[in-house]
Amino acid sequence: MNAKSADNSEPTAAATRAWIGLMRAQQRTLSAIERDFKAAGLPPLGWYDVLWELVKAEDGRLRPFEIEARTLLAQYNLSRLIDRLEREGLVQREAFDEDARGCWVVVTDKGRSMRERMWQIYAPSIARHVGAKLSEEEASALASLLSKLG
Repeated sequence: MNAKSADNSEPTAAATRAWIGLMRAQQRTLSAIERDFKAAGLPPLGWYDVLWELVKAEDGRLRPFEIEARTLLAQYNLSRLIDRLEREGLVQREAFDEDARGCWVVVTDKGRSMRERMWQIYAPSIARHVGAKLSEEEASALASLLSKLG
């Protein structure tokens, strides 16, 4: 049975090893990056992800469902996170339409600054926990392989 078999009822041994390795690597790497943020007195990685998506967006604003689609955050977690970001002055909500049924989440200048501060820790953390363990060729190959899964 190969990876492209029409019978997907049982994974191959190699596919199972790949899955386990992927999950372990993801958990260990995310934990290491979270520790780096904590040691620097910065908020968790989820904050960075939301701020980054907003900074990249046209006019620095997205609707909550757009943020959800661009991040790995579930809707119920995202709502609470947006509340925290708003309390910290990193984002603000703006009415989407006249009857205020929808809203934009807009990154503030303080939010842009926080994202930049977090990147100062995040970039070297990626380099240390991923880049230092893989050659450039290996990193490119891994990125190519992972793109097949998503």
